[in-house]
Amino acid sequence: MIENTSITITIDGPSSSGKSTVGEKLAHNIGYNFLDTGCLYRALTVATLQRNIPITDTDTIIKLAGDIDIVVKPSTVEDGRQYTVLIDKVDVTWELRSSSTDTNVSLISTIPDVRHLLTEQMRYIAKGANVVMVGRDIGTVVVPEAPLKFYLDASIDERARRRHNENMRNGQESDYKEILVNLQARDDIDTQRDNAPLKKPTNAYTINTTTMKPKNVLKEMLRIFHTVI
Repeated sequence: MIENTSITITIDGPSSSGKSTVGEKLAHNIGYNFLDTGCLYRALTVATLQRNIPITDTDTIIKLAGDIDIVVKPSTVEDGRQYTVLIDKVDVTWELRSSSTDTNVSLISTIPDVRHLLTEQMRYIAKGANVVMVGRDIGTVVVPEAPLKFYLDASIDERARRRHNENMRNGQESDYKEILVNLQARDDIDTQRDNAPLKKPTNAYTINTTTMKPKNVLKEMLRIFHTVI
């Protein structure tokens, strides 16, 4: 058992592997806070596109990351969202999942100074409270000392299907083949980037969610949680 006044549980894995869906449920079940760290990168991507800043203009994007105010808070709107994301007090929650954001977020997330700025923000959030934190480098870079780490994975076809169905449920235009191509490109960028690439953290519990329902993934994670923590 872990004796600690503040515990961070990390959940890493590729896009649409189930991290956010199950991570939120896990946090709710054990009374922890929940943070999907990917929403910070997505919010910066939305802000970049809204301002018509070229994705290749890294200096301006880095400055933007330091200038804008990104706030993630519990949802008070019953429209299917897990949380509400504000940029300078403007709600951009659903823009985080647009096709243009999907296409560009990985490129922005490869900028070292951007990762440094947002990583420091994540570490600040992790201090002083029990939190379930999901992302791509949480157990390897952001909070490598976390006492419990998970790595969720699924086939790319299944991940594309999930994202497509999510878009359709939320009334967004969606093309399965386009999503599949974007996911493959994002996987390549995330796993091959020099700075904090996506990989399984040391001592992480790996769960392949391809054929598992979220409730069964949650059941397994809770079993492990009660064993370790």
